[in-house]
Amino acid sequence: MSVAVAPAPRAAPRAEAADVVIRTVDLARDYEIGAEVVRALRGVSLEVRRNEFVAIMGPSGSGKSTLMNLIGCLDTPTAGEYWLNGQRVSDLRDSELAHIRNREIGFVFQTFNLLPRASALHNVELPLIYGGIRARARRERAVAALEAVGLGDRKEHRPSELSGGQRQRVAVARALVTNPTILLADEPTGNLDSVTGEEIMHLLETLYTKGQTIILVTHEHDIAAHARRQVHIKDGVIDRDTATEGTTV
Repeated sequence: MSVAVAPAPRAAPRAEAADVVIRTVDLARDYEIGAEVVRALRGVSLEVRRNEFVAIMGPSGSGKSTLMNLIGCLDTPTAGEYWLNGQRVSDLRDSELAHIRNREIGFVFQTFNLLPRASALHNVELPLIYGGIRARARRERAVAALEAVGLGDRKEHRPSELSGGQRQRVAVARALVTNPTILLADEPTGNLDSVTGEEIMHLLETLYTKGQTIILVTHEHDIAAHARRQVHIKDGVIDRDTATEGTTV
């Protein structure tokens, strides 16, 4: 006589540590290109804790940009889970993701993405305008953000009146003005000369020492050396995850 064996219950999700701000579980992303399916991410499990400075590295085509888009809520995974600040965001709709991006994530891009005809102050105010913050409050917060990056005396200048490094500082101020959970920097020194790039990296290090959680996406080893942890992506999976000392501010 055979005895039916009940299937084992599905394991409950592992309890989140209080300081874990990013948690991915078997995160995967496929893209259909014609009749071909490209597996850009093949199951990435990663945790980032509050006030970590993490560099995500990998060659072109490794999957690091796809991982950045998922972490930044700019895309949704094909499979797996993504938790941001205790909220599962991997299944949210586009409108909900837009709200999460504005509230939880500050973006710094290689190309600055500033409005050319707007002042530095107005560029920094933009996320607060989208968030419905009143004019007086958002001006105060934008001024404080510009002062935090050393541009308090350049708030009325337009991007064309600023150097490349100053424009990137404006972009950093804009990313910080919403007090985001994470600062996501995608090749932030890619359009800068080496000296100016080092200035921006020292700025990011200073923000890290003040408590900001930073995720830096780069393919440059000297830039990644500023982080305290390096996650190397290869062929859509984590190849290695190592702690580093970082440089000195």
